[in-house]
Amino acid sequence: MTCVLCKRMMYRIAASIAKAENAHGIVTGESIGQVASQTTQNLFAIDEASDVPVYRPLIGLDKTENIKLARRIGTYRLSTAGDSPGCTAAHRHPTTNADQEELKRHEADLLIDELSADEAKASPGNVYSLISHFDGC
Repeated sequence: MTCVLCKRMMYRIAASIAKAENAHGIVTGESIGQVASQTTQNLFAIDEASDVPVYRPLIGLDKTENIKLARRIGTYRLSTAGDSPGCTAAHRHPTTNADQEELKRHEADLLIDELSADEAKASPGNVYSLISHFDGC
């Protein structure tokens, strides 16, 4: 559940930026099933946190197709630069079927609505520290 909570917060921040920039939505590189947070149920739960449209042009591509495309358009090196071992807040057994009501209960505990986009943008670590105690979800 940690990854879904974190992505919901990132989408809120992205939506805030999109509105400030007069953008018509958020564009992501997600594709179905590539990681646990990208199941159809989790994507639905994540989208619910954004009040602007979310566009996923790569949604139906598999990892091999994504890599091939990235090489063709010249973004592969950029996408792998500084490759890290992964998010340190991620749970070892992530949820693939997040329950929206449970997410909302956890977010109420975290006072997500009170965390402004400006605070989160100023210190991205805030998002990780806020959700880190939900690793057991």
